[in-house]
Amino acid sequence: MYPVSARFLATLVESHTPVCEVALFLTDGRVEPLSVVDGSVSVDRSQQCRRTCTVTVADPALIPRTPADKLSVYGARLRIARGVQAGEYQELVPVGVFRIDSVEGDVDEGPVTIQGKSLECVIADDKFTAPWRSAGTAVGAITALIQRSIPDAAVTTAATVVDAPIGTRTFDVEGDPWEAVRELAAAIGAEVYCDADGTFVISDLPDLLTTPPAWTVSVGDGGAYISAARGMNSDGVHNGVLARGENTESNTAPVSSLVVDGDPGSPTYWDGPFGRRPMFYSSSTLITTAQCTAAATLKLRAAQAPNATASLTALANPALEPGDVLRVVYMDGSAELHQVHSFPVDLVGGDMAIQTISAKEGT
Repeated sequence: MYPVSARFLATLVESHTPVCEVALFLTDGRVEPLSVVDGSVSVDRSQQCRRTCTVTVADPALIPRTPADKLSVYGARLRIARGVQAGEYQELVPVGVFRIDSVEGDVDEGPVTIQGKSLECVIADDKFTAPWRSAGTAVGAITALIQRSIPDAAVTTAATVVDAPIGTRTFDVEGDPWEAVRELAAAIGAEVYCDADGTFVISDLPDLLTTPPAWTVSVGDGGAYISAARGMNSDGVHNGVLARGENTESNTAPVSSLVVDGDPGSPTYWDGPFGRRPMFYSSSTLITTAQCTAAATLKLRAAQAPNATASLTALANPALEPGDVLRVVYMDGSAELHQVHSFPVDLVGGDMAIQTISAKEGT
């Protein structure tokens, strides 16, 4: 969860006014505030661009007529923050930095709708026009690929991620550089995304069972809980991943590692009634057994996730991030741990429908 004050979390469940700020970053370096009448930010861990936005403004003069107009789709960006206000107290948190992709509306009366994507799209759109060869360490290669498209991009590595040398890998002409970034990250058991501040983050997916809950959603006075639905679905669920690496470019011997769900209490236990349902992953960036294990562990967490899903409606908390662990306390006093997968952030108010994965009972 984005760092916020204790007062921010307390205010979420009290009477308050939702507030938002939207700043337009022009290609000539100027920054202008936009007055927003409606809008939302969608956050989804499964999407290539983790964040997308739709912002509605009233003034039809903002509709671009030429590429030089300020709301053009030729390089302008939005920075959006959402927060709370109660009396004189106000606190905002960022909910994304976006490349503007479309602007449209009634040229006489408005309103004007602006849509954008988080900055992963800049990397993905900058397709390789010549073969690109990775070398050195995973973090170094990831940083080079990101800054190839955005020279001033900030790239940070979570403390839990251990960098390591990777096998030489040549990516072909017309290839997607963002998919290359994700492949390089898998070699160290990590994922990469652009966070709410516009920083590219190399991080592992938090472990549901060992990560302290970022937020408690409970019933009653002072609680943020509104409703919840729960389901199980085995479609697309795997309980083992075999990761393999063989690098002919650097003449590295083949390596592999099989990681399985070894928890006898899990519904997808490898040797349980669910049966064995492996999936396979291979990359020439994997040059050690440890790297294969890290990549297989990362892929297994995602592959197990769909078996237990929940839809949780709660009071809006714009500071949430995908991967956050929530502790949900129900009307009967029982509690579960849930991991945030996706959610919308309404810029002008409203509740929040949070899709979660890997719900764990009895916590």
